[in-house]
Amino acid sequence: MNAVDHPLAAAYLDAVGRETTGLPAERRAELLADLREHIEVNGVDGSTDDDRVRAVLTGLGDPRTVAASALSEEGAAPAAPRTRRVLALLAASGLFLVLAPLLGAAVLIGTLFLLWRAPQWQRREKIVGTVTGAAVPVLLFLSVGLGASGRIGPTELTLVAVFGLGVPVLGSVLLWRAVRR
Repeated sequence: MNAVDHPLAAAYLDAVGRETTGLPAERRAELLADLREHIEVNGVDGSTDDDRVRAVLTGLGDPRTVAASALSEEGAAPAAPRTRRVLALLAASGLFLVLAPLLGAAVLIGTLFLLWRAPQWQRREKIVGTVTGAAVPVLLFLSVGLGASGRIGPTELTLVAVFGLGVPVLGSVLLWRAVRR
């Protein structure tokens, strides 16, 4: 087993990767490649000894410190709190829209603004987040339209509630998976 394949080294690299989602993809890949190389070079020819691998990782520093240093060099702010905020707001936007439409609309607009300004998602992922967030107002509009014609019943209301609350949560899960890649 190579030192980089060691579970401790893999966990370390994953942690640095998660903490540097605010970096441009090319810079992030370069940082992780440099760390891998350092681990391989200092891993004593593929040593699987936990103590040796721990010593090498300790020499590199805490993953958060390494990430913060790289982010500050790049002039980027740490993305983790911003990422969590966007994901939580997107997931909750459906609930806000159902319970308090004006507040929900403001939350959704703010969330979409933050989503489109966030560097950690590609255009395709931002579109997915927008569509899943905008699905709730569309569903509410359709349900009101159907209700005006007298064709909405308990089944339809249940479907609107399930999709209205579930679709934004699904969007948040998809965006979270994209960030973790």
